[in-house]
Amino acid sequence: MRRGEIIALLRREGGPVTGSELASRLGVSRQVVVQDIALLRAGGEKVLSTPRGYVLADSIVKGLATRTIPCRHDQEGLVEELHTIVGLGGRIVDVIVEHPIYGELKGMLMIETHQDVDEFYKALVASEAKPLSALTEGLHLHTVQAASHAALDAIEQALDKKGYLVRG
Repeated sequence: MRRGEIIALLRREGGPVTGSELASRLGVSRQVVVQDIALLRAGGEKVLSTPRGYVLADSIVKGLATRTIPCRHDQEGLVEELHTIVGLGGRIVDVIVEHPIYGELKGMLMIETHQDVDEFYKALVASEAKPLSALTEGLHLHTVQAASHAALDAIEQALDKKGYLVRG
């Protein structure tokens, strides 16, 4: 019953909902929500964790053009890269790196606005964590969505102009 309520809440919200917010709405602890999410995933539900909260995977691709964009920059370029993408109408779904031992590692981002970029970077600094791209000398992929393929082309051109786009 409660797990069904979690799915219904995530569907209704359509965007990320924090574990704390789910816990408050359901009258349980955040740890109970974390356990429920794990059980939902084990049961086949596609619930994703992002820096901004939980979201259903099917909310990612509805009606938007999608492209995987290869990039490389140092940590100083991270904020400029993300602001460039959202400034041109892009949604940064994730970041992907290829690790020599673990293979593909993916971090869900769901960054859509300049405020999202700033909050993500603030959390990164506060946690003293390194971005996934630190594992690959700055080389990483982003799944980016936008209203059209022309918008994705403009994003790639802007990243190329800044020296962040990796060309084959």
